[in-house]
Amino acid sequence: MKKNKLRLDTLLANKKLSPTRTKAQALIMSGNVLVNEQKIDKPGTLVPSDSTIRILVDNCSYVSRGGLKLEGALKEFNYDPKDKIALDIGASTGGFTDCLLQKGAKHVIALDVGHNQIDYKLRSDPRVTVIEKFNARNLSVEALAKLLKNSHLPLVVMDVSFISITKILPALKEVLTEKADIISLIKPQFEAGKDQVEKGGLITDPKVHEEVLNKIKEFSTNLGFTIKGICDSPITGTDGNKEFFIHLQK
Repeated sequence: MKKNKLRLDTLLANKKLSPTRTKAQALIMSGNVLVNEQKIDKPGTLVPSDSTIRILVDNCSYVSRGGLKLEGALKEFNYDPKDKIALDIGASTGGFTDCLLQKGAKHVIALDVGHNQIDYKLRSDPRVTVIEKFNARNLSVEALAKLLKNSHLPLVVMDVSFISITKILPALKEVLTEKADIISLIKPQFEAGKDQVEKGGLITDPKVHEEVLNKIKEFSTNLGFTIKGICDSPITGTDGNKEFFIHLQK
């Protein structure tokens, strides 16, 4: 008799090993799920529904896998967001926002071009101000001042897609006060030339990764930012792309 198979992320949710499929995906892609004692790190992998599943760590404590990415970067850069007001550009489901709050941030302004994406837990949290349908390209001193209501903004975190961070950094340079920090995810597939992106939107060539990082470092330095650090993201993007973080200071 043929065994019924399910996506691994769906199976985790069905077995109540994860509260949501999104969190299951984060857990799987971080390499913390064993199926019949074999590690599987692709959420869409089809596995028999009667498989023995073992979780290597506590369930993902963030609303999305983005929280795991930022957590790794904060550790790598030895950055403590405690008691800080932060702007999260490209908030989406809210993984970065959730991470900052769990690390003690005082308040997070979650900015996204989309609508109704941020997790309800965060949307209903008084420490979160949700700003939707706002394109980060339109950031200006006036717009940000209105959002902040004259509050000092010491931290910006950023995770954007289909746009280079070099399109956003100039506005941030004008808006931020001295010593403000930016911790941004770098997605090479949105930074490299179209001819450098492989089938499926992948970039596997280390030389292209290096070229992208050098481009962003040079651009940031020319704007007047200080580069405090660069590191690999602890987990890959959903498509398997290697990603990086950069820590800039004005």
